Amino acid sequence: MADEAQPTKKANPAPLGLLGFGMTTVLLSLHNADVLTLDGVTLAMGIFVGGLAQVLAGIMEYKNGNTFGTVAFTLYGMFWLTFVATHMGIEGMSGESSTLGTWLLLWGILTLFLFVGTLKGRKSTMFVFATLTITFFLLSAGNYGGIDALLMAGGAVGVICGLAAMYTAFAEVLAEQHGKELLPF
Repeated sequence: MADEAQPTKKANPAPLGLLGFGMTTVLLSLHNADVLTLDGVTLAMGIFVGGLAQVLAGIMEYKNGNTFGTVAFTLYGMFWLTFVATHMGIEGMSGESSTLGTWLLLWGILTLFLFVGTLKGRKSTMFVFATLTITFFLLSAGNYGGIDALLMAGGAVGVICGLAAMYTAFAEVLAEQHGKELLPF
């Protein structure tokens, strides 16, 4: 009888994607909340941590057969790459407030759709997508109306969202490392 190959255990890419998303979201949201300025640190974080790390996580989710993770991480990675491109002074890439408002509205609609996909999952993942949906809609409305209070509110909710994503990633890594849930998620 031939030796049967044991299936190779695959790593869970979700914590990588969640941390890429969460850390970058906190940084940008602090700018939206008027706490930090938008500078090269935020833009570099957007390229490499928000963009590249999430796209890689999305590709790994594809290899694991996870359609939701593939769509979410790959698209949000592309969100960050697009955001950086529009804020680096690339010729013809900056937009008007109404265009930015529409762009954010489209991301809010996508996120609402993905939120529905989390309803049978972990509470922490539902919370991340719920707060991200609210963040996008607040930022969209703030850009459409030129209302700084809505932009700042979107920033505040975005900080909560980013921290929740980081918490979820930490909970997943610790649960896997210890073989049991250490942080409820």
